Amino acid sequence: MRRYWLETLGCPKNQVDSDKIAGTLLADGYRPAEDPAQADLVVVNTCAFIEDARRESLETIDDLDSRRRAGARLVVTGCLAERAGSVLRDDRPGIDAVAGFGEPVALKPTRRLRRSAPSGGSPEAVVPRMDLLNLPRPPAQAPWAYVKIAEGCDRRCGYCAIPSFRGTQRSRSAEAVLAEIDALGVSEVVLVAQDLASYGRDGGRGERGLVPLLAAARQRVPCGRLLYLYPSDLTAELVEAILATGVAYFDLSLQHASRPLLRRMRRWGDGERFGARIAEIRRAAPHAAFRSNFIVGYPGETEEDHDELLAFAAEAQLDWVGVFAYSPEEGTYSAGLDGQVPAPLVAERIAELRDLCDTITESRRDLLVGSRTRVLVDKPGWARSHREAPEIDGLVAVPTDLPAGGFAEVEITAATGVDLTAVPVGLGEGRT
Repeated sequence: MRRYWLETLGCPKNQVDSDKIAGTLLADGYRPAEDPAQADLVVVNTCAFIEDARRESLETIDDLDSRRRAGARLVVTGCLAERAGSVLRDDRPGIDAVAGFGEPVALKPTRRLRRSAPSGGSPEAVVPRMDLLNLPRPPAQAPWAYVKIAEGCDRRCGYCAIPSFRGTQRSRSAEAVLAEIDALGVSEVVLVAQDLASYGRDGGRGERGLVPLLAAARQRVPCGRLLYLYPSDLTAELVEAILATGVAYFDLSLQHASRPLLRRMRRWGDGERFGARIAEIRRAAPHAAFRSNFIVGYPGETEEDHDELLAFAAEAQLDWVGVFAYSPEEGTYSAGLDGQVPAPLVAERIAELRDLCDTITESRRDLLVGSRTRVLVDKPGWARSHREAPEIDGLVAVPTDLPAGGFAEVEITAATGVDLTAVPVGLGEGRT
């Protein structure tokens, strides 16, 4: 029996791609290995969004190359494979193949993908590119799962190279998305895309848009969560649809608060607009949770810009914040801008912003002690409420006898950093 090892780096969208790759390998007769040294095929699904991600991808490739057994094949796929192409294999001769998005990783045609034989001839051993979006995937191994509803992006943010290797936005049909949700059998579905709220605007398959899709998903699973919302698309209709799911969680792609710098980033908004929208949502749903990311050191960022970002963070009191240093990416608008911020100053600003945001996160977790909420038990001893997205936020420690995959009403009894501790209070007794 052939066995594979699949290493996934990067964002949840990459995890969905890996699930689709695993589905094709399972259908082709492979089974997962318990260790890369036991695999016949080692696959690395890489990330290449910023320099740190590329470095991690290359280090992972080198590590798995050194650990694989003799005769095992090493295949690199994902964003770095798409961006670097054959150069990647030239630089690392140990790689057996570099597969772009949707290209088969098993290194040979499968029964399903082999083209029909022409009249009087043999079957062609040519494998066409596959559409990862609509490939089958294995059943979920947890009570939640990511579901990618679109690929690519039509925006041209100044710092982002994703459209250059992911392409323009391509929305899946609502029928395909809902069929995948049905097959996963989960209690929480997390919808993801490069530009989630633009689902369906590219025409055709997703023409009904995100709000109807979210409503339809909610009819199939108890919890529906959205990740990566562009702030200008957070309409009243979408806010209402999110609140109706029972998962009042808003992951907003803000990136900064200074209006001049955001324009230089080729993005919409400013701290005043963002703050007003957040306050409006909190008035309608005081229990709502907010996450965002900020880029520090974008070309032209002044001390005034940074101070404005600090002031916004202090005022907005976001529950979760990711802070990243600007990374110059080849082919992007920002790569040619003047006003590069010195690395030591970037590090200083990052430390200041992270310290503020971490303090806010911990204080907001402390405020939850004594409150009640509903949680989904991910595995014995650990659960999440609507405030915690899987894999990126804190967790809720619960008694180990609560069954995984089930819901429970709990009371928060303690907060330790980003994690909470809770005890059951009985179903239906209330929630925050």
